[in-house]
Amino acid sequence: MDTVALQSRRIVSGMRPTGQLHLGHYHGVLKNWIKLQHEFDCFFFVADWHALTTHYDDTGIIEESVWEMVIDWIAAGIEPSAVSLFLQSKVPEHAELHLLLSMITPLSWLERVPTYKDQQEKLKEKDLSNYGFLGYPLLQSADILIYRAGQVPVGEDQVVHVELTREVARRFNHLYGREKDFEEKAEAAIKKMGKKNAKLYNQLRKAYQEQGDLEALDTARALLKEQQNLTLGDAERLFGFLEGGGKVILPEPKALLTSAAKMPGLDGQKMSKSYGNTIALREPDASLAEKIKKMPTDTNRVRRTDPGNPDLCPVWKLHEIYATEDQKEWVQTGCRSAGIGCLDCKGPLIDAVAAEIRPIRERAENLSEHPEEVRRIIEDGNEAAREVARDTLEEVRSAMGLSYK
Repeated sequence: MDTVALQSRRIVSGMRPTGQLHLGHYHGVLKNWIKLQHEFDCFFFVADWHALTTHYDDTGIIEESVWEMVIDWIAAGIEPSAVSLFLQSKVPEHAELHLLLSMITPLSWLERVPTYKDQQEKLKEKDLSNYGFLGYPLLQSADILIYRAGQVPVGEDQVVHVELTREVARRFNHLYGREKDFEEKAEAAIKKMGKKNAKLYNQLRKAYQEQGDLEALDTARALLKEQQNLTLGDAERLFGFLEGGGKVILPEPKALLTSAAKMPGLDGQKMSKSYGNTIALREPDASLAEKIKKMPTDTNRVRRTDPGNPDLCPVWKLHEIYATEDQKEWVQTGCRSAGIGCLDCKGPLIDAVAAEIRPIRERAENLSEHPEEVRRIIEDGNEAAREVARDTLEEVRSAMGLSYK
């Protein structure tokens, strides 16, 4: 089942609280969020519960890291008026849905997630033999499904998590989406579409179910999305009825692949705090200049008169992101001919990075002076998120026989 009904314009994404952010976060995630916030209904959250899966024994830094990260989000260009910004732990519906989904999710599904074994190998110094770490992909699924998001912005390495979420949603809908009077309610909903659309829907449904016509399936889905006189419940039933299943309570999200720039660090490796090779979004001008001036260059270029090879130089990797085409040509020609020195090469790079982060740093400094405003933004986002999450959980409980009305 590949159903995204009326939630197709909703996006959910989160980030573990790591304190002040660096250029890797900005180019890898935030720039994409800034673009998406004006195109979709976005829910961006601080994944503080996820921080506990690997740092359960060192929680003292979490609260400060949360507020520092939120400040950087807003300073970088996330507009609180355009999105819902909230804390995962302030929306307890995430936890309840995680619990309910854990009742139907096979253990083998969690054990086969590639990052489970990869992270255990990378974090050998930590004891990660706990359910929180094993079950974090399912908590991610709950993070997404509680908002019935249509799309989830991820890089290629995270697609597997979206696929798990789709499988969990599919299993849930299969187990609980078949109401006792499902077909009668579906037939009644079809009539609400009007004679012409109802006839077309039935023809397309028959073509898909009897002949496996995928084009008919896509056309029928598009037809349903156009219907203005169907309630959300009716639309969910008709999506499920179309595919031969039950009511779609938890729509399956799609992975929205993002072309995140791979931001190199000061040593040429991936920019990461664990490598100590970062440039912070709030890096002062003097510190920024000093860091870039100390960057290693082509080791074969010992003297100023020695020609160099930009392809072997970490500085060139940053030029590929920040330099104009003319500047790139200047670097390539000047380095290979020894026409410019390494400090000459680094000058324009210092200017470009400084120009990018200076306004972010200034906004962050202003926000830091008004913490009450940042907390108000998050409180508003918490309530907006809970309003949506409550509706989903109410339907989930009802489907599982836990509504007790």
